[in-house]
Amino acid sequence: MLDFPRWKTWLVIVSTAFGLILAIPSLMTAAQRAAVLPDWIAKVHINLGLDLSGGSQLLLEADVADVKKQQIDQMEDVVRDVLRKAEPKIEISDIATSDGKLAFMVRDAKLLDTAVDLLNKQTAGVALTGQKDWTIRIEDSTRIVMQPTDAGTTARIAEQIDTARNVVAKRIDPDGTKEVTVVKQGADRILVQVPGLQDPEQLKRLLGKTAKLEFKAVDLTADPAEVAQGHAPIGSIIVPTSEGGKIALKRKAVVSGEDLNSARQDFDENGAVIVSLSFNSQGGKKFGRWTVDNVGKPFAIVLDDIVLQSPNIREPILGGNAQISGGFTVDSANELAITLRSGKLPVALRVMDQRSVGPELGQDSIRSGVIAGVVATIALIF
Repeated sequence: MLDFPRWKTWLVIVSTAFGLILAIPSLMTAAQRAAVLPDWIAKVHINLGLDLSGGSQLLLEADVADVKKQQIDQMEDVVRDVLRKAEPKIEISDIATSDGKLAFMVRDAKLLDTAVDLLNKQTAGVALTGQKDWTIRIEDSTRIVMQPTDAGTTARIAEQIDTARNVVAKRIDPDGTKEVTVVKQGADRILVQVPGLQDPEQLKRLLGKTAKLEFKAVDLTADPAEVAQGHAPIGSIIVPTSEGGKIALKRKAVVSGEDLNSARQDFDENGAVIVSLSFNSQGGKKFGRWTVDNVGKPFAIVLDDIVLQSPNIREPILGGNAQISGGFTVDSANELAITLRSGKLPVALRVMDQRSVGPELGQDSIRSGVIAGVVATIALIF
């Protein structure tokens, strides 16, 4: 018969009991842990996977139309900038954007070849395909037509889906404490699995915004009647408001979400729920200089191409801080703050498949594991 010292026996018993105590939170739901256990024990638990605890799953796909729109918008800015800075300056007509193409006329036919050469330098080859990301052709002697190639669009999607995967992961798990799964599937899809979350709609709301935040100047020269019909002056665009109206804004943003340092849910002096924003040093300086020059004029806070607010600048905003208000709840303000902190999605994502997985599939495994653990512990002690 083996004769162990008493202190060793008690060491085994105490260690086993302590291990069992720490294992208890992993066998309870989040609500049960919060209601029954002390905080220091409730925080010590194993995050069960989707197969054991159930949860929500989404399959997201990059929106090709959104990618092409981005390509068109960016190239339009490039065309205006390059031809304006050319020596001599190349005058062009208004740029038409339709059917996935850019089209414009060079006013001086003698400068047509120069314009084409300059624009060809703004295109790039696509990996080893031997293709360019844009095609450029001349129609009707003075009309230039530019169109993104399929290879260029595919390469852009592949590039953006990698960034989108990281943004999605940050939105779902900003603190990095959850065992979520966010992986690429193919060239243009992302699979998201969140154990313990039984509401896919909540997940969709969090991921549904591209979080493209911009602060833009309101075009005060625009005719309200023209704006109502969707027509904006040159250099401006028509943007819908959250109330259902329309407003003309300068095309170029004063500051954007890339200039943000932080975003958090807060309360204003009247107790209303707001989202407080803090710009980085560069963004704070840009915003400060612009508000100094535009006191008394309105500016617009634009999120995902919708104007949330268009307040007047009562005094220069020099502290690098701003706030967004407008009927938020604490939860919705928190969601927006997380969305903004995680950065904007480089491409819109469509939900291709969603499902809620119940925990029943894993209950048998958990129950068997508990029984095995109890039997092993009793056998070890006695």
